[in-house]
Amino acid sequence: MAGKKRTKKKQTKGKRQPIRPFRWLAIWALRLVVLGWGLAMIWIAAYGLFNPPTTIYIAQETRRLGSVDRQWTDLENVAPVMARSVVAAEDANYCNHWGFDMAAIRAAIEDGATRGASTISQQVVKNTFLWHGRSWVRKALETLMTPMVELVWSKRRIIEVYLNVAEFDEGVFGIDAAARHYFDVGPDRLTPVQAARLAAILPSPKARSASQPAEFVRRRAASVRDGAETIRLDGRAACFED
Repeated sequence: MAGKKRTKKKQTKGKRQPIRPFRWLAIWALRLVVLGWGLAMIWIAAYGLFNPPTTIYIAQETRRLGSVDRQWTDLENVAPVMARSVVAAEDANYCNHWGFDMAAIRAAIEDGATRGASTISQQVVKNTFLWHGRSWVRKALETLMTPMVELVWSKRRIIEVYLNVAEFDEGVFGIDAAARHYFDVGPDRLTPVQAARLAAILPSPKARSASQPAEFVRRRAASVRDGAETIRLDGRAACFED
């Protein structure tokens, strides 16, 4: 009897487990998500320490135009009013959110999504790690990566990268190239008016000029200049200034 029981037990152990395709797919999907998250964190952490050599969009424009004008410059070599100006123009609550401005998002929804609500952090993710163009895939990746950037980078680093990868004219990338292209000065010598005009041409630099501004750019620049001074006085620039 004992021998029969052992034989039966061995036969049971030798049986192949039934294949469960949905469980198998779920396990591998989870593994891919974890792997993707880990690689993204390594990439983000690396750019927190090292300056991005290029971006997808800059590489595309380089191939299309043959060359682009771009020179990295540290934020300490940029006039402080320039950082305040882009914050005033693009993301006035920059120091008070974790990557998403919920008040701006609600306002955009109330306006029927006819106005933008992307923060500077979201724009940095799009410009640095992703591609341009409207797609749900890109927007989903941007939404996932923005909190990761906010977690790993300082607010000052986010502004620094933003100013160095932003497009200011066709083939002109970064604040160093923009300051010399429009005003023939280094980024450390930008005046409040010049900084406001550079911020005012975003996010449509190919259709606007900072050195020969149309009436719309003049009005917007005046508003940006006032906003930059306001956030300096009320402390909303503290997170990215020394």
